[in-house]
Amino acid sequence: MLKVLGVLAFVVALLMSVMIHEFGHFLTAKKFGMKVTEFFLGFGTKLWSFQRGETEFGIKAIPAGGYCRIVGMSTHEQLSTEDEPRAFIRASTPRRLIVLGAGSFTHFLLGFLLIFIIFIGIGVQAIQPVIEQVLPCLTTSSKPCASSAPLSPALSAGLKPGDRILSVNGEKVVDWSKDILIIRASAGKPVALVLQRGSEKLAITVIPATEVIDGKTIGMLGIMSKVGLQRESFITATKDTGALSWNLFSTSVTSLISIPTKVPALFRQTFMGAKRDPYGLVGVVGVAQASAATAGNSYMSTGKKVETFLLIIASLNIFVGIFNLLPLLPLDGGHMAVALVDGFRRSRARRRGLPEPSPVDLQVLTPITIVVFVLLVGLSLMLLAADIFNPVHFNL
Repeated sequence: MLKVLGVLAFVVALLMSVMIHEFGHFLTAKKFGMKVTEFFLGFGTKLWSFQRGETEFGIKAIPAGGYCRIVGMSTHEQLSTEDEPRAFIRASTPRRLIVLGAGSFTHFLLGFLLIFIIFIGIGVQAIQPVIEQVLPCLTTSSKPCASSAPLSPALSAGLKPGDRILSVNGEKVVDWSKDILIIRASAGKPVALVLQRGSEKLAITVIPATEVIDGKTIGMLGIMSKVGLQRESFITATKDTGALSWNLFSTSVTSLISIPTKVPALFRQTFMGAKRDPYGLVGVVGVAQASAATAGNSYMSTGKKVETFLLIIASLNIFVGIFNLLPLLPLDGGHMAVALVDGFRRSRARRRGLPEPSPVDLQVLTPITIVVFVLLVGLSLMLLAADIFNPVHFNL
């Protein structure tokens, strides 16, 4: 049941990503006065729609994407006198680029926001200043404590599982992985701890035992800290979100560049039974399977499942945003390349005092569009077959 919910959550998230992508085109087009006649989620037969102003919003039968129809996207479209000034093709090059790039921008923005939610709202796996276990004694081996072994400093001082350490030597605990170094550096010296035990605060002084590990003297209390999700402050979350987003961005670019080299391996995995590479190409079905595996993982806490799911959706959005910017028709990046060519031709004509040239005829580029479309469909079908008949086994 949980795996089914994982798949459903992924489908909903994917459809929302598509809708937000198209909404980026819609908002920028309206901002620049372009006429938008249709905004649909899906393709094929119309299931439901409503009219709002000059735009028809609705849902179609095949949930495989969506579209935002802006008047005048093609030079062959018949335009009324009223619509002519509001046609996409009549807009300036910067405005056309903004409208076309808005879809990918929304993917990047959505990815950034999801990662930010992870850091500030859910938290990341970290050592917490909460005592999970108090060891009866200290030992450097895996053997049980000898009966003659001295009690651990934590047990002697009366520390208990569940105690939260609020401060160490008067310093408020902010990052336990760093604050614990005060204890490590205090072998044989008194350390003042303030603890939260239930509803009361306790002040306890403990002297860490001296342990020599790898030639270094380290102070040890004899406690096991709890590991769990820890939320970050706004500033730290913003910084870490930027770092992780950039990492996902650069990784996605590297993955896109390497796609041609991975196609032969994907062919063998699809048709010849070769073992799937979890770091190889994965399609939408494969990502849905990862979401299902996450939801059904009995070893993960609910928070960790949500964190992993949001990270999957964030990384997918960043990848799709970059992929959509490739200068290939019918992708938005291909239309942006055409807009740049139009802008260059207009600028050159103005400099030479010549009449403004006609916009690039997209029908002339139809053969290139068809080739790219066929290649993308072929790759998608191969990924679909591989994900269904030879799925990736994710280590989740």
